[in-house]
Amino acid sequence: MGTFTKRTHTCGELRASDTGKTVTLNGWVQVRRDLGGVIFIDLRDRYGKTQVVFNPGRNPGAHSIAEGLRSEYVVSVTGLVERRPQGTENPDLQTGEIDIMVERVEVLSKAETPPFQIEEEIDAGEDLRLKYRYLDLRRPPLQEALLMRHQVYQIVHSYFDSLGFIEIETPILMKSTPEGARDYLVPSRIHRGKFYALPQSPQTYKQILMVAGFDRYVQIVKCFRDEDLRADRQPEFTQIDLEMSFVDEEEIWGVVEGLLAEVFREVKGLTIPLPLPRMTYREAMETYGSDKPDVRFGLALTCVNDLVRECGFRVFSDVVTSGGVVAGFVVPGAAGFTRNQMDTLVDYTKSLGAGGLVYCRWTEKGIETAVEKFLGKGLVESIARRMGAVQGDLILLVSDTWRKAYTILGTLRLEMARRQRLIDESLVKLLWVTEFPMFEYDEAEKRYVAMHHPFTSPNPPDADRLETAPDSVRARAYDLVLNGNELAGGSIRIHDSVMQQRVFSLLGIGEQEAKEKFGFLLGAFKYGAPPHGGIAFGFDRLIMLLTGARSIREVMAFPKTASAISLMDDSPGEVDERQLRDLHIRIV
Repeated sequence: MGTFTKRTHTCGELRASDTGKTVTLNGWVQVRRDLGGVIFIDLRDRYGKTQVVFNPGRNPGAHSIAEGLRSEYVVSVTGLVERRPQGTENPDLQTGEIDIMVERVEVLSKAETPPFQIEEEIDAGEDLRLKYRYLDLRRPPLQEALLMRHQVYQIVHSYFDSLGFIEIETPILMKSTPEGARDYLVPSRIHRGKFYALPQSPQTYKQILMVAGFDRYVQIVKCFRDEDLRADRQPEFTQIDLEMSFVDEEEIWGVVEGLLAEVFREVKGLTIPLPLPRMTYREAMETYGSDKPDVRFGLALTCVNDLVRECGFRVFSDVVTSGGVVAGFVVPGAAGFTRNQMDTLVDYTKSLGAGGLVYCRWTEKGIETAVEKFLGKGLVESIARRMGAVQGDLILLVSDTWRKAYTILGTLRLEMARRQRLIDESLVKLLWVTEFPMFEYDEAEKRYVAMHHPFTSPNPPDADRLETAPDSVRARAYDLVLNGNELAGGSIRIHDSVMQQRVFSLLGIGEQEAKEKFGFLLGAFKYGAPPHGGIAFGFDRLIMLLTGARSIREVMAFPKTASAISLMDDSPGEVDERQLRDLHIRIV
């Protein structure tokens, strides 16, 4: 096709003040309506919609063309802006006060009938929308999400530049590391039998940059992890990654809080009270049953170990004696749950790994529970008082090891909040969770693994227990939590090669393996490494939470499915034998 009449305005731009102007719009046909010979078309682009009118008495030629227009045809229309008659305005449309009376129309591209309507809300399944992602991206919700991404990009760049941060790109092809999720590997054609890895994060590079003297680094960076996926995970994702030298936790938190305050103010018009609340990992687990607690509602947990330690109910007393926990929470006003509802709740709790669920209903008749015969009425009442229950409430109790009991209760707490509709979705609740355990024991591999990553510094008071009591060592690690979602995670790093080797050894990484995998980092530390620390935001997750989307796939232009497949371009795909030979690879 040759030249065409280019737009003078977008489809979301014209207002009543433009009445009398001759304008040209370019866009897609949203819908065509034929009302007694006069044809109305909603013309759409990413800026909005404008109603254009084809009157056969005004321009028979243009009207004739309009009769053949269909949804998603791309057209150029030129005409006169007229104000709509009083009472026919559309207040839901930014351009709803005017029409374009068409004088000339050009069909720039025809379109087949799309597999789903290009509307705000559609019934099409996600797989169909991902297969035709280029059509899905014409829909306003996805366009608005990507426009918000763009807006937040600009805020991030501007904010960090104002604080003296330097944006530095780190390599996409790097060395495979032994910790964390599985790497995506890239075979080398030139170096036979050797592989690059796609970065799970720029962790080692940004630490090297601190050694190099770039004391404030930031990057919006692509990262890759070959892991099982969930609604908020993708094989490739975007991080806001930063690192700072000569700082402690407070300074890093201050920088991050300033960014969040600016993002929420610019994007949502909200003021975030600063500084944000802080909560230790242990406090979060024992109060909310989660290391990323949702604090938009109550249902705080209460431990009753001291009350039941000597009771005759061995389900409780034996757990406490062996170092476990008996704890629970009160659901206000839920004493009226039926027997069937309670059976369903017990089954749900068992599905989380609990041995069972003890419950007490405080009705008009008093506190009713199946375990009163084991505990005695007085102890049941003491438990109710300790937990702050009143008549009409439901008490739920779980007994197990410390981690398992609190984890189960945390999940049950969220489930009950959803069932009872206790979560105010309009609230924004941010907090820091601090002092994470340095290590956790992997039963499958029979060894300790780093809870965050192996470059995290231990809390100085705990460092002398690294080899003797690793379970008790706290890390200088911190997570930023938004409404029950981990939004960012970071730590103060190890900057001493001797301490780094101690941590590697505890993780089962011997001196030779450490040299092979991380020799460049350990070597750099020998030449004067500053104290440093940093954090990384899940950028996709941030946009998901800002938009209220159900998954990060709704805020990424070209996401993969939950099984890491791109339905639009059918990747991953097969490659031919010649390509495999060049890479010295044979598929078995």
